[in-house]
Amino acid sequence: MRQVFTRMVQGTRIVGQLVLVFIVVTICYDAIQRYAFAAPTSWSLEVNTFLLIYVAVMVAADVQRTDNHIRITFFVENAAPALRRAARAVVAMTGIAFAGILTWRGALMAEQAWDYGERVSSSFGTPMVLPYALLPLGFGTLALQFLFDLIDAFRDDPPDQLG
Repeated sequence: MRQVFTRMVQGTRIVGQLVLVFIVVTICYDAIQRYAFAAPTSWSLEVNTFLLIYVAVMVAADVQRTDNHIRITFFVENAAPALRRAARAVVAMTGIAFAGILTWRGALMAEQAWDYGERVSSSFGTPMVLPYALLPLGFGTLALQFLFDLIDAFRDDPPDQLG
């Protein structure tokens, strides 16, 4: 199961990188259109705002899996092995709780957006269920990664960072 999960979150990372390239290109295109031709795009801001949600939420599990986030490690690295293991377990349990709550609340938001047919009040009219659905998907995978981290905290194996 972990290998399938790892491949899935690696895929979200690759898509996230492509999304970032798309965002850069479309922002540059919009800026050129706006300032050179006085004809800004009507869709760039809306699309890129929702794509930023993808970048922030959907790749979070892979960032946690590879341990590529910003953190302060001075105290943990200088602690005894038992204390390091306990710290990893506490962080994992806190992460599961946090991501679990956001998965639940995001699912409620997506469901309500679907039920009420919510759309962005713009000419593009994006259904709000699309960006809202990213929340339970992204935070659900993050919760699962924290669960793997919790399991790893009680094993002798170091966490899978390159996997």
